[in-house]
Amino acid sequence: MKFETVLYEKSEGIARIILNRPEVLNAINSKMLMELAEAFRVAGRDEDVKVVILTGAGKAFSSGMDFSLLEGLGKMGLNELYEATRFAQGIYSQLESLEKPVIAAINGPALGGGLELALVCDLRIASENAIFGLPEVAVGIVPDLAGCQRLPRIVGLGKAKELVMTARIIDAREAEKIGLVNRVVPLDKLEEEVLTTAKMITMNSSLAILLSKKILNLSFDVDMETLLNYTALAQRICVQNEDVPGKVRAYVGRLKAGK
Repeated sequence: MKFETVLYEKSEGIARIILNRPEVLNAINSKMLMELAEAFRVAGRDEDVKVVILTGAGKAFSSGMDFSLLEGLGKMGLNELYEATRFAQGIYSQLESLEKPVIAAINGPALGGGLELALVCDLRIASENAIFGLPEVAVGIVPDLAGCQRLPRIVGLGKAKELVMTARIIDAREAEKIGLVNRVVPLDKLEEEVLTTAKMITMNSSLAILLSKKILNLSFDVDMETLLNYTALAQRICVQNEDVPGKVRAYVGRLKAGK
């Protein structure tokens, strides 16, 4: 598939998916949704890819859904609107379920559907100039791409309610303080920081990371006993398929070498 609204690059086991509509601050339209889904499928099928980095071209991560889509909401029939919303939600859920770690490199504004896109990623590293918010209620709609579900799981229910109900925009330092992003760095250090984190991940067992991600993603939805049983089964799979003693020796060697 030839991409028009995203860029796809791969190097040293790391795939970079870049939202590529900088002239509109990487606003998300229907074509971008489809191309994002396909880019994630490509990364998921590629055995050489160990980590995915998601970022935006130009000065923004993503300003949210394209205004043309938002303006069209009132023209849709209610059933059509419901189906369109569920379709977009399904794509975001597909992105979240990728069996490889995904790092959001947030290089600028991440608003509305753009913030909800960052929330499907496993890690979020932001530049100092990034801003964040879910301003939907200010224009009479709700965050409909699981912002009201994923945000409280990351920052807590009280803070999520505040951000949604006030439609307040916060800066990167506040986002870091409330746990919305893992860390904040100067813009000119963002790529270096994200690549360093990605390379640390590539040094570890892909199988163990895959299973750990599944367990973590289930942690809010499954009762403790079921999840512990799932974890024990996952451990059996790891031991059956990995040279654990060899990896222990390699890990200890890296620690001694200061890596």
